[in-house]
Order: sequence, then C-alpha cells, then structure tokens
Amino acid sequence: MAPTSVHLAPASSDYDVPGGTPEFISQELARQFAATAAARDEAGGTPQAERDALRRSGLLALSIPRQYGGLGADWAQVLDSVRQIATADSSVAHVYGFQHLLLATVRLFGQPEQWEPWWEQTARNHWFWGNTLNPLDTRTVAIRHDGWWSFSGKKSFCSGATDSQMLVASALDSESGRLLIAALPTGRAGITLNQDWHNIGQRQTDSGSALFEKVRVEQAELLLNPGPLSTPFSSLRPLLAQLVFVHMFLGISEGALAQAREYTLNEAHPWFKSGVERASQDPHVLTRYGEFWAARESVRALAAEAAQRFDEAWRQGETLTAEARGRLAIAVSTAKVVAVRAGLDITSGLFEVTGARATHGALRLDRFWRNLRTQSLHDPLHYKVQELGEWALNDSAPTPSFYS
Repeated sequence: MAPTSVHLAPASSDYDVPGGTPEFISQELARQFAATAAARDEAGGTPQAERDALRRSGLLALSIPRQYGGLGADWAQVLDSVRQIATADSSVAHVYGFQHLLLATVRLFGQPEQWEPWWEQTARNHWFWGNTLNPLDTRTVAIRHDGWWSFSGKKSFCSGATDSQMLVASALDSESGRLLIAALPTGRAGITLNQDWHNIGQRQTDSGSALFEKVRVEQAELLLNPGPLSTPFSSLRPLLAQLVFVHMFLGISEGALAQAREYTLNEAHPWFKSGVERASQDPHVLTRYGEFWAARESVRALAAEAAQRFDEAWRQGETLTAEARGRLAIAVSTAKVVAVRAGLDITSGLFEVTGARATHGALRLDRFWRNLRTQSLHDPLHYKVQELGEWALNDSAPTPSFYS
C-alpha cells in the first residue's frame, strides 16, 4: 500500500540557508523558523519547507564523521544545535534531533557493513530518517521466511516518519517474542504512514501511526549485532534520546523566556498597586524573572555537563563499562528532571509577567507550554526521580532500558 498523502502546513519556501559554522547555521535557521512558528503551530501538518531548509543546510549530517561525508561534530555540538532550533520551533527540533538519534541507533545496534553505507548515503543525498521504533507498542509482529522477514502491524508515535527516506522500525519475533529492529526505506511496499497526529503540542512532528502490511525486511537490514541494549555502549541509545529531550526543553524555555521578556518590556503594564510606572519595575515581575533565570541557568549547566559526559562515553566505544554508563545515566536523568520542572514553570509562568493581554490567541504564547507538556509525557518523570533516589540512597544505577 502506498503512503497516504501528506498535509503540508503553509510556510515560506524561501528560507535563506546560510553558510558558515554549524552553530551559525542553526542560529540563522532558528531565527527564520521563528517567523512562521505560531502560524504553523495552529495549522499542524508537515513542516515541509523547514525540513527542506535543513536538508539544504547540511545539518542532517552534522553527527556523521567526516570520513563518511558528514560534518564530524561531537555530540555536545549536535545537541546544542537541537537547542538552538527549539528556541524557535520545538516540533522541527524534535524531528531534527531524532535524525541524529536514529543515525546513532544504527551505529550502536548494527555492524559497520550496515551503518557505514547508510551514513554515507545520508550525507550524500540529504536523507531524513524517521522513527517507527516505539518498543512499548507491541502490535507489529515479525514472521521469519527463508532469508528474510515480514513485518505486519501498527505502530504509534512515529515522529518524523513522514517525508523521510529511511525508517528505524521494530517488531516482535512471532516465535520467540524477541524485539527485532531494522532500518528500511520509507517508500517500501506495505508501509503506510497515517496522518493522524492531532495533539495539543508538538503539532508538526508527524507523530502519528504507521501501518506495516507484510513489509519485506531483508536479513541484512536487521540490527542484530550487537543488537539493542546488549552492551554498555549499545545502551547509550536511550541516554542520547533523553539528552535530545533535555536540550529541546532547554530551547523551549529559552524561546519562551525571550518572547516573554520582549512582551514585558514593550507591551505589559504594571499593576495599579505596584506604585511603579513600568512593568519592568514591578517587584513581583522582577521576582518571577529572577526565578526564571535561576531555573534556566541550572538547566544549562546540567545539560552541558551531561552532554560532555556523553561525548566521553561515546569515545570509549566498546570499552565503556557498565559502571561508567550508570554514572552517565544519572547525569542525564538529573538534567531531564530539572529541565522538565523548570520548563513547565517558565512556560506557564510567563503569563504572570506579561499579563492578560498576552493570552491573545494570535500570539500563541501557550504553544511553549503545550509543546513541553506534550513531549515531557514521553516517559513519566516520577520514575526518573525514583531512579535518582535509588542512586542517592542505595548507590544503585538505573537498569538500561529504552527509557533509562
């Protein structure tokens, strides 16, 4: 069955993709994406023009080493580019961050003869990768044939699958129940991407469902060696996913704070009992901004430390120990907890420092909270806090899973 038609949200197709360092390119694209972010949030659908701008920018190959045609950035740089884009548009930042997560997935779970050509073709052809993995959705089943497999069933939360060239997909072996993960061309016969994502936030991530109908999967497309979460190094995959979210939440908070500041300085009025002439002099407003600043800076520091530690773990490769992986997991979980809590406070509290008029629908300042709230439910935060408690009290690191 052919893929369903794609709903394209109205957006400029004339993005000026700059040259320069990856950091400068990310900043400039974020500045341009910000101009249409509110309208595209309302429209939903696929951010086609923005995805095409990312293709032309070269950033889709940012994490790919130079010997494979990529830009050879370390993970701290990649994650910072996710943050930069999220300040303007966290939906685009989400699918962009997943691009690099999925490229890391085939590296961590597969063999060089698999991921090396995929990396080279991604860099050469500006491929976007989409996610149909979702290990908690067990409705897709793999049936063994002579030298190949067939995947059949449905998957939910397939972020970025629309308008992608490659998918990372999973299914349960019908005989053993083992989780199988494969990398497949998105256009393969039997794959249907449903345009059924209509949530309150992250509205342009195309995180709807996918249907697999007897999709042929070659043995060489399965990521079996070392496979998912089978070694401390391969178990870095979920930690990278969590770091993508941390930097996305930080970017959302920064974007929300920047827009709130602009509104407070230029549009907001002081409360009549404050005794001051400008909202920027109101003591309650100043107190809230001080709280926002402290929270944002805390997230920045924790995110930077976790990203640096992740780079160190990545460089160790297969020599990475379970103990080192456990310490990294604690750093990542700490950053995640603080990023969510700080982000929710900033994105909801911004209305306390901007006033009632800032709730005007055309401004869509609520999108920052809606986006962060939606994505922060990806995995329950209280389980992260419990893991931190186990570490703080019992010196017990989290057991590797697809979420820790």
